[in-house]
Amino acid sequence: MKRDRKVKIVATLGPASNDYDMIRKLHEAGADVFRLNMSHGSHEEIAERHKIIRQVEKDLDSPIAILADLQGPKLRVGTFGDGPQDLQEGASFRLDLDKTPGDINRVCLPHKEIFAALEPGAHLLVNDGKIRLKVDNCGADFANCTVITGGVISDRKGVNVPDVVLPLAALSEKDRKDLEFVAELGVDWMALSFVQRPKDVWEARELINGRAAVLSKIEKPAAVTNFDEILDASDGIMVARGDLGVELPVQNVPPIQKRLVRKCRAAAKPVIVATQMLESMIESPMPTRAEVSDVSNAIYEGTDAIMLSAESAAGDYPVEAVTTMNNVAIEVESDPTYTDVIEASRKAERHSVADGIVAAAREIAETTEIKAICCFTSSGTTASLVARERPRVPIIAMTNRRSTARVMALTWGCYCVVTGDLERFKQAVVNAARAARASGIASEGDQIVVTAGVPFNVPGTTNILRVAPCDERLIYSTDPE
Repeated sequence: MKRDRKVKIVATLGPASNDYDMIRKLHEAGADVFRLNMSHGSHEEIAERHKIIRQVEKDLDSPIAILADLQGPKLRVGTFGDGPQDLQEGASFRLDLDKTPGDINRVCLPHKEIFAALEPGAHLLVNDGKIRLKVDNCGADFANCTVITGGVISDRKGVNVPDVVLPLAALSEKDRKDLEFVAELGVDWMALSFVQRPKDVWEARELINGRAAVLSKIEKPAAVTNFDEILDASDGIMVARGDLGVELPVQNVPPIQKRLVRKCRAAAKPVIVATQMLESMIESPMPTRAEVSDVSNAIYEGTDAIMLSAESAAGDYPVEAVTTMNNVAIEVESDPTYTDVIEASRKAERHSVADGIVAAAREIAETTEIKAICCFTSSGTTASLVARERPRVPIIAMTNRRSTARVMALTWGCYCVVTGDLERFKQAVVNAARAARASGIASEGDQIVVTAGVPFNVPGTTNILRVAPCDERLIYSTDPE
């Protein structure tokens, strides 16, 4: 399904969007990728949503990416014997491994790994940062703290530890079971939570074993510190601003977002900006002006995708939320300032023949009357390199693998078309012209740029470029030479 924008939209599925009619409406409204949140829903429910997505994809003949988001380890306090407790600023409070119900003075924190990593002066954040504790002294099974920011604490509230790298694997036992289930089910992207270092990504890659592309969620300070190595190990990135804004001062998040997006662009790897983008639309058919500006800023930065969470999963207006994102994207991308910002932030990467080919394709397209850049890609590498250039014209990514077309549905500007196997470059040119005409991107008398790697189906061999007409004679040619 051809869009009138280049940024992609990720929509999370949930109770408000779990049947065929709604999922189809969301895709038609603009959702290019559907996120399955493994924190919610049974395997049976996840499998049913997966089945519906694939049916919508078949009915509309439109490649759709499915992103399975693993929960990651959840750090939570225990329970309280007399209900919620109001911790006062300056009071003492103890965390320990004792499973006895807590009170105003202490509570169980059933994670010995946290105590192993804590040092005096470290901070612990409870209930999304609403309560802040500072460690005074600690041992292998306790931490005596002072309440820096008070508030009400209750059963099983989440705990964040921003100051240390925790000796915890990014994959819990639940995550391992979920990973194997969705990998066998057939998802296109696997999102990893709680990533702190590159070895977390490599561990997951080994388990996934090529069955899905790997996307690392950046939500901890350690992940920001180790970002370059994590990016190298990943196929894509999600800037998960929710936890990131809890563990870091909120004013740090916008510049971090900008830096990470630019690094992903330079590496030709897709990046999603996520969390609270249209939060008010969970209950309102209209977003706030600030939310629209937030979405717009992410698009101006050149992010590959913007994401809806509860807005589409559990909100009252899921279709309206996707439609709003779609309309904002179209408006921003039609602004001349958008082109200026994107081109000013383009970082030249010229290390290979493929880099030179895609750069030349963009320059030709932008200095002549070219309607599209058509690239043939087996693994998706060529299309990703073209997308890194952020050309002004559409990118038609053609592949003989439906799995590649689905993965590329997350990449900026790529209109994905599944084609047959190719043996000669002339066939590639003919198929590209047909796709450009069929999509309405080009018409009789227009020209396109075609790139490919010869021999075909060998990743990383982009080595040829041609400017071709979209005339009837070429399109209906049967000469393979």
